[in-house]
Amino acid sequence: MAFTNLMTTEQKQAIHEASMKMLSEIGMLYHHPRAREIAAAHGVRVEGEVAYWTEEQIMEWVGKAPEEFTIYARNPKHNIHVGGENINITPGYGMPNMVERDGSTRPGTMQDYVNIMKLFHANPYFHTNGSLVIQPNDVDTHTSNMCMTYASLMASDKGQLLVGEGGTAQFEAMMKALAVTVGGEEYLRTHPCANTIIDVITPLAFSENMFEAMEVFAKWGQATCISSCAMAGSTAPVTVLGPIVYTNAEVLSTIALCQMINPGAPVLYGSQSPQADMATGQIAGGAPESALMYIYAQEMARFYHLPFRGGGAITDSKTVDAQSGIESFMTLAACYQARTNYMIHSAGVLNGYVTTSYDKILQDFECINYCERIFNTPLVLDDESIPMDEILECGHDGEFLTSDHTFDHCREIVAPVIGSRGPVADINNAI
Repeated sequence: MAFTNLMTTEQKQAIHEASMKMLSEIGMLYHHPRAREIAAAHGVRVEGEVAYWTEEQIMEWVGKAPEEFTIYARNPKHNIHVGGENINITPGYGMPNMVERDGSTRPGTMQDYVNIMKLFHANPYFHTNGSLVIQPNDVDTHTSNMCMTYASLMASDKGQLLVGEGGTAQFEAMMKALAVTVGGEEYLRTHPCANTIIDVITPLAFSENMFEAMEVFAKWGQATCISSCAMAGSTAPVTVLGPIVYTNAEVLSTIALCQMINPGAPVLYGSQSPQADMATGQIAGGAPESALMYIYAQEMARFYHLPFRGGGAITDSKTVDAQSGIESFMTLAACYQARTNYMIHSAGVLNGYVTTSYDKILQDFECINYCERIFNTPLVLDDESIPMDEILECGHDGEFLTSDHTFDHCREIVAPVIGSRGPVADINNAI
């Protein structure tokens, strides 16, 4: 399957040039002094808290990042290859609250976290588990990161998407805990077994805690999804390409900084940039423009020969309803069509990342099941796909319902897990 190609080479070059102009004339604001020290030590002009990058510096250091890499799981059958046309789906991230079936909202708990880990572990399409799928509000915030790390390692032997919030000491503790499960620190430093999200602050700023997370992960040789969330009409220009220019500048400069820490460290060019709702100013992650931004950002990642992170099943609906199904399938399908290498938020997002629910996770599992069939199943042409013997035998008055060919291949048809098919005489009494 070919990559989506909605942008011309000239358009990509124009976005590149605009991004380089932003980095050289506006620069990146680094809140952490060590980030500024690293940039300055490698020849980047730093004035106050701002680093001014040249195009040559950006391209030199971005060029050191691998185009493809593997993330290793404790169970080798869950190893994933990141890059090329490979699609890897991962859980949602960052939701603080749970929505019940009656529409009521409550804070998430540690039990919710464990339950959600088990749901993702049981789904065969997910080979990555972990992350901040729900904030456990019944655990002290100073220890919750390590509690979530422990719970995800205990609940699943898949590759790990670890929490990207905290400080250097917490991230070092995460690495040491992960090393115990994979066979030691030496193995971990040469085999990426985990990934985390590194978010840039639009416009053109990079926080202290995100730098510390990136620094620790890079030094340990672990992967980082370096992402921007430039919101069209709010933190970036309202046009669809406005956030793409900001995303490009912010992500490339941060990848360059990461490579200065550890040349060759695995990174992903990431975008979670959405549209803002022009009536309220709030996030509109389920808007068609938000889905388009995943496709355009993916094309810029390919332009620089970098693997791409985007995603996934996003909705602004407050509960599981028709809106959540429409918006989630639209954004998920866009990411599949773009061949998103690492798709975060593939299941569980409600209300623009504010809430999640068990039902929404299951609804998204159904969408993933369908997307895997539509976008991720190759077309095979052989005697079984066109059974000419059975076709000739059928003639004008035969049927295929009772044929051996149908019996042999009927389970290839994707069946709904939570949906329904077939006639129902009385919908009120249907089971």
